[in-house]
This record gives sequence, structure tokens and C-alpha cells, in this order.
Amino acid sequence: MLPRLPILGFETHRILTGYVHGSLNLAWQGDPVTPAMKITPAPRSVTTGDAQVPRSGHAPLPWVADAFAALAGLGLAVTLALVITGETRGSLAAPGGWLIAGGRFAGLTGAYLMLVLVVLIARLPWLERAVGQDRLVLWHRRIGPWVLILITAHVVLITLGYSKLAKVGPLHQLWVFLSSYPDLLAAAAGFCLVIMAGVTSIRIARRRIKYETWWVVHLYMYLALSLAFAHQIVTGGSFIGHPLTRAIWITMWTATAGMVIVFRILQPIGRSLRHQLKVSFVREEAPGVFSVVCSGRRLDRLAVSGGQFFQWRFFTKELWWHAHPYSISALPSPPYIRLTVKGLGDQSRAVSQLKPGTRVGIEGPYGAFTHHARSSDRVVLIGAGVGLTPLRALLEDLPPWVAVSVIVRASTAKEIVHRDEVVDLVEQRGGRFHEIIGSREKVRFDSRVLQRLEPDIASSDVYVCGPEGFSKRVMVAAQKLGVHRDNIHHEAFTF
Repeated sequence: MLPRLPILGFETHRILTGYVHGSLNLAWQGDPVTPAMKITPAPRSVTTGDAQVPRSGHAPLPWVADAFAALAGLGLAVTLALVITGETRGSLAAPGGWLIAGGRFAGLTGAYLMLVLVVLIARLPWLERAVGQDRLVLWHRRIGPWVLILITAHVVLITLGYSKLAKVGPLHQLWVFLSSYPDLLAAAAGFCLVIMAGVTSIRIARRRIKYETWWVVHLYMYLALSLAFAHQIVTGGSFIGHPLTRAIWITMWTATAGMVIVFRILQPIGRSLRHQLKVSFVREEAPGVFSVVCSGRRLDRLAVSGGQFFQWRFFTKELWWHAHPYSISALPSPPYIRLTVKGLGDQSRAVSQLKPGTRVGIEGPYGAFTHHARSSDRVVLIGAGVGLTPLRALLEDLPPWVAVSVIVRASTAKEIVHRDEVVDLVEQRGGRFHEIIGSREKVRFDSRVLQRLEPDIASSDVYVCGPEGFSKRVMVAAQKLGVHRDNIHHEAFTF
């Protein structure tokens, strides 16, 4: 018989003393919404049986983001200095000299920014905890176009500059590069891969391709970097005859490659081997939403905070070759851990068909969507759809003295994922639970509704998780009601 997952673990028992239950229906003239608010005081005692208590997640180090920014800026300054010191008056005075110098400047700067992009997605634990993936994704998206512009400018300027120097046409010079210069053909292939990754990252294109396709295309960025590296060292004017410059550049690239190998390959393999996760069972929680409960070893040593996510890799014929980000929907209850998935794409639908005993690999935990991000002792958790799952785990992980309100938005009551668990956790804490049920056309959820549900929201930390459009509307409404931008927490789990 399969075990049932209750609120605080598979073998949890609760003692509720002095439990009072009440409900209040709120309605007002002119607003097509009648949300229900359930107010319950906290129980006097709660026991959790003899289950092992997992390690709490690591708190972020606040100085990490500033240190990373300073280090990235220092690296950029060193890169620019390498270009400038590599030029001479004679080289600049030659035909096409300034074009060639500009091409080298653009090329090295673009290559350095490519390294920064790789570091941003290298899953450095201290950086992920301090910054959160939403900000890393934002930085990645802002830097990405500059890489394309600079690398393209490098190709154009170098070709034009050398064509003037050799007194031949640009197309002829390009052919000379590809057919005669060592490693230039490989570099050209790398350039094409960079362009392909950039095009697929444009919002319109991104919406039209599957996540799996996008993931594979971006995986080729590592190949693009490898193809470009030899060309820079062998033929780059900034490196020929400059051993110190070459040593510094090689050190930068080696350090970046080392971080990728350690944190994207070796650490996930080691963690997966250590915990030996297997699928125990899959259960439907709501229409099209499934929980996958995995069992494993030494999960009490898996330091994870509520609201964080893992990259999950299921070793089946269809799913083994790539991982997807899914947040945990409950804190680990050794020997079990649970994720909850909505069947949208091919991968998530395949997850719902997983068989017991399927081996599972994990990478993480990641994310700053945790109680460590709050700055007050009052939080409002707002979720819709499967976005309620990280909020459910976060609710479980909040310190006991924190006052909590939960607002759930759904078209129908059946769509509320883990509703009973969330209500139970809110009741235990003496918090408030609000349900807003109905279609978006008939039941509005805006700043007016939010203010009536939570009059003191301006002094709270607000955690939002749900579909992109929903999350944006809620964050705008919260800021309109006076919530400081730093007290609104939202994290994107994918690129």
C-alpha cells in the first residue's frame, strides 16, 4: 500500500488545542468578486513524530552579489587593458589599422562577456542563494545582446580592416581567413552557434520553440566557446608576442571551464549518487497536475529551503538526456521528497507517467525565493496554478513567529493544488487564507481587491508565484499599494 503524504511528513501527527474555525465572506457594491476569508488561530502544540528533521537551507551571504559585480568589472577592465597595450602607433597608422584595432577591442570584449554569461548559468551555489535565478536571468538577458553585437562587430571590422591592409575586397579577405588562417574555420562555426543561440532567445522565437529545443541550442554555447578559444590564442594580435596577456586570458577561460565542470557536472553527479533518489509513486493532485514522490538516502543531509527548486533528471528513455527545473512542494520528509508538476510540455506530461523505481538525478537546490529574503515578520503569499507549490513549501519553512496570509487565485476550486495542506499549515500558524475563485473575466483580482483582503500589505513581504501575466499584475498591484520593491519576491525558474 502506498504511503499518503500529509502536511509535515509521511508520519506526521497533529494535536490541536483550542482550535476555533470561522469564515467571513467579503462583498462590496460594484466589484464582481466575493472572496472567502478563513481566519484561524494557531494550535497550541504540534508534534511531528520520530522522523528525521532535514537540514535547513543555507542563508545567502549579502556581500556575494557586490563581490561578483566588482570581480566582473575588474575582469572587464583587465580585458580592455590587454587590448589597449597590444596596439602600437605603427599598427594604428597602417591601412585599416583603426578598423583592426576596433575589431580586436570588440572581439575580446564580446568574448569576455560570453564568459560572464557562462558564469551566470554555472549554478554557483553562493551566487544563486544571494541573487536568485530571476536576477541572474535578467542579467543574462541584458548582457546577451551585447555579446551578439560585439562579436558581429569583431567579424565585420576585422574583415574590413584586413581587406584595406591587403588591398582586396571584403569577401575575398573573408575567404582568405577561412581557407588560410589556422582555426578560423572553427571560429566561424562558433560564431554561427552564437548567432543561433541569440536568435532563439528573442522573445517571439522563444515562445514558438519547445524548451527542449531551446536547451539543446544553448548547450552548443559551450562548443562555441571551445571553437573560438584556439583562434584567439593562435591568431589574435593581442596575444602574439605577449606571453603575459596570453597567460591571463588562458587563466580566465580555464577558471570559467572549471566552474562549469565542478558545479554543472561533478557536483550534481556526486549529489545524485549520494542520495540515490527513486520514484516511489505519482499522484494526481488537480486536473493535469501531478505530484512525484521520490525516496532516497540521507535526505536529512540535503540542505534545502522551502521555495527552492532542483533541476530534475528522470532516467527513462524519453527523459534522461536533459533536466527540468521543478520546485519542491514540501520540505523533505526523510526518506521522501516531493515535487509537483503541471502537464504542459512533452517533458512534464511524461513525468506524470513515471513508474515506481525510476532513478532520479538532481542538481541543486537553487533559488532565493525563501524566507531568508524577507525583511519583516509579516508575509503575504500569493499564488495561482501550480505556482502554489513553492509557496506551500515556503509556508512550511517560515519561522513560527512570522505572521502569514495566503491568497490563492483559481478558476475553479478543483484547480487549487495542495489546498488542504496549505489550509492546515495556515491554521496551525493562526494565519489567514483567502480564495479568489472564478474566471478572470468575471472575478477581478487587482489592487482594490488586494487592499481589502490585506489592508496592512504595505508593511509586509509579498511572495508571488504563478503564470507570468498573473505575477506581473500582482507585483504592480502590490507596489501601487505601497509595498517596497525590495519586499516583493518573485523568481523565474527557467530561462
